[in-house]
Amino acid sequence: MSAPLKAIDGNADLAALMTDLAAKARAAARVLALAPPEQKNRALAAIERAIRANAPAILAANAEDVAEARAGGMTSAFVDRLTLTQTRVDGMADGVATVREIIDPVGAVTESWQRPNGMTIERVRVPLGVIGVIFESRPNVAADAGVLCLKSGNAVILRGGSDSFRSCRAIHDCLVQGLREAGLPEAAITLVPTRDRAAVGLMLTGLNGGIDVIVPRGGKSLVARVEAEARVPVFAHLEGVNHIYVDASARLDMAKSVVLNAKMRRPGVCGAVETLLIDRNAAATKLKPLVELLIDAGCEVRGDDIVQSADARVKPASDEDWTTEYEDAIISAKIVDSLDAAIAHIQNHGSHHTDAIVTEDAAAAQRFLNEVDSAIVLHNASTQFADGGEFGFGAEIGIATGKFHARGPVGAEQLTSFKYRVHGTGQTRP
Repeated sequence: MSAPLKAIDGNADLAALMTDLAAKARAAARVLALAPPEQKNRALAAIERAIRANAPAILAANAEDVAEARAGGMTSAFVDRLTLTQTRVDGMADGVATVREIIDPVGAVTESWQRPNGMTIERVRVPLGVIGVIFESRPNVAADAGVLCLKSGNAVILRGGSDSFRSCRAIHDCLVQGLREAGLPEAAITLVPTRDRAAVGLMLTGLNGGIDVIVPRGGKSLVARVEAEARVPVFAHLEGVNHIYVDASARLDMAKSVVLNAKMRRPGVCGAVETLLIDRNAAATKLKPLVELLIDAGCEVRGDDIVQSADARVKPASDEDWTTEYEDAIISAKIVDSLDAAIAHIQNHGSHHTDAIVTEDAAAAQRFLNEVDSAIVLHNASTQFADGGEFGFGAEIGIATGKFHARGPVGAEQLTSFKYRVHGTGQTRP
């Protein structure tokens, strides 16, 4: 399916290649910014069809990536993030269909007002331009980022992880096929055609003005590097050190269901819970059942002294555990004295990603939702709902934990900026 890779000899040739890719993406962005919604939707419909039709090729490419990762000794959580199944490929295609159906954000007038001099001012959504997405093991990011950027009128340069290289190429073929069928430039969704890590550094320079925004999707080390080196704006997607606080009034059956799902549905995703906080007044009735449930499900529990006393299989928690994103079937657990203590722990040890409370006390829930300073806060629901698809966005380019421009799941609307359109009748300023 894929075209042969270009020969790349040394960083000079790589720099030339990357600069050329960015120039073509910039030209494609100008076309996409003016493309009517119907044309973009035709491309999205064709992409959905291509993903479904080429599922065997995508899965075959992914099987090669997974085999290589296993041979290289990668963790089970890493392999899970890398692995595609027919269900996950179907989910990718379903996400494309949902993105197609959402309202096109480009050109939407978000505000309009008239000045005393008769001029009318409108605030209008516009694309960002060219977005560089640097991601690691999850190949579905190629599809999610590609279609969201397309819907929002942006060109995108995708640099996937070396471990998902074959999978991303197979998915990218489907994206390009959709662009081609709709008469849109193929450079609108570009996949960096090399595993050379130097390509990341070149993208972070902005490629001579070719990239407007960088979005990192990966582990803490990748995000730290991007934030330290990028010469263009970055959508910060930090680690998910997520918490669930089980309040004294929580129903045990609900707490068990929510906690188990939040940790064990997919332990390696950024929405997985990493720390369980239990109110001291709930410990007598809820601590032991929750700990036993997790351990019996195959989750390692690391806890404070009280949590350790609930089950001999609990391992002692270190100070480092309270700030660790395990991305695995491991959870830290702690008894806290009150809602205030839970909020303070989350503020001091969390990553402002996703945090939840399980409670039947409406006032406690409201305080938690108001006072916990995270991109996503939930009441009586699993943290694994931290996902753009679950928010109705169809897909996400990531979960932004910063406070500038976008926060939480970044969908098509969040990939736009705005400009002001001013309508006059000959007014001049005195």
